Amino acid sequence: MKILSRYILREHVAPFLISLLVVTFILLIDRVIDLLNMIIEKKLDAGTILQLFTLSLPYMLALSIPMAVLVATILAFGRMSVDRETIAMKSSGINIYRLLLPLFAAAVVLTGVMVYFNHYFLPDTNHKLKNLTVKIAYYKPMTIIKPNEFTTLMDYTVFARANVNNELQDVLIYDRSQTKIPRTILAKRGEVLQMDKGNSLQIILHDGEMHERNERESGKYQLRKFERFIVNIRNLAQNLDFGETSYRSDREMTYPQLVQAINEKKLALAAKQEEVERLRLRSKTSNAKPPSYESGVETRRLGIMLKMAEDQGKELIEGLRSLQVEYHKKFALSFAVVIFILIGVPLGLMTKTSGIGTAFSVSSVIFLVYYVALTGGEQLADRSLVSPFISMWITNLLFLAGGIYLVYASIHEKQLVNFNLLYWRLSHRKNKLQDAPDELIH
Repeated sequence: MKILSRYILREHVAPFLISLLVVTFILLIDRVIDLLNMIIEKKLDAGTILQLFTLSLPYMLALSIPMAVLVATILAFGRMSVDRETIAMKSSGINIYRLLLPLFAAAVVLTGVMVYFNHYFLPDTNHKLKNLTVKIAYYKPMTIIKPNEFTTLMDYTVFARANVNNELQDVLIYDRSQTKIPRTILAKRGEVLQMDKGNSLQIILHDGEMHERNERESGKYQLRKFERFIVNIRNLAQNLDFGETSYRSDREMTYPQLVQAINEKKLALAAKQEEVERLRLRSKTSNAKPPSYESGVETRRLGIMLKMAEDQGKELIEGLRSLQVEYHKKFALSFAVVIFILIGVPLGLMTKTSGIGTAFSVSSVIFLVYYVALTGGEQLADRSLVSPFISMWITNLLFLAGGIYLVYASIHEKQLVNFNLLYWRLSHRKNKLQDAPDELIH
């Protein structure tokens, strides 16, 4: 029995690694398409590109590992079913599901690894990826200036009809660096230079004019023409830190940070709800007073304060639910490893296929349904239609129920789809009278 258990476990190693590489590569290709425009536009060096994809890899692994488990399980048991190994085990009086304890133990260990990965490693890499993306945005600032678009850089807003090889045509700049009333600079053309390792930008304007109003004397208006004028935009990336910053989104929070943020939101929400109740009580008291000018002013003032407090309370609820959804989502996605093992074993036995293409296709459909359901639950929770716990765990519970049913069906020798027979019938569809071989039917 122990030999068979170890054999079944070994049969999953190679399919899992191959599936993990294939799924991660597919997700990586999709990521390449998303980042290709940035890479070409910013002309990033090989080191920065490698760093960008390295930091993107953990997010892909969070999705590819559960799917690879499903593919490997279907493939391993499908091959054993096709090679009649499962029939040999049953003929010897061996219950296949009793041999799966090491497999489920490995799945539990992998689930624990995924819990740590999703709650500690992944948030940090997401945070670093965000900082790197911001840093890249300032890596070659001249590429930020898009033709026929208004681009805000520090205290300047720049517009140009064209931007070819860092040369601007028909330039319009609103300069708010010196006065509250922005001065308007127009030029026929301009050259963009990167200074101070990308932290500063210099725009050299030619053949233009400057319109400026006097801040102290609004009636005065000044117009100056120039042949050459330089605009220096400094400190574009000042204090940009690649490590920790003061703000993290929910997907960038580690487990302790997420728990702390949830507790802080709960305390803030409780305080805000008390404030709302106090304002409602004061508003009722004010409405009960005899009508007068003073009571009317007080009622309106309390109404405005109450509306503001209620709006702030709604924002706190939305923020709290978002944090709770992320908290449960990381656990739910980690637990999917065990569920996919439970689904994959009977599917492999019932589909009777040893082809990686078929196993990958079946797994892709299952995982797509799972992920769409998980994302749908997340949206329902964000809209306050379902509690965060239910929205994130209902998908796992439904798939768990489906897995139990598939186990029951496989124990009773029910076959879901015979892909080998289906392929044979499709390839011999012209000769409908020919009977399929017995080895494909049974």
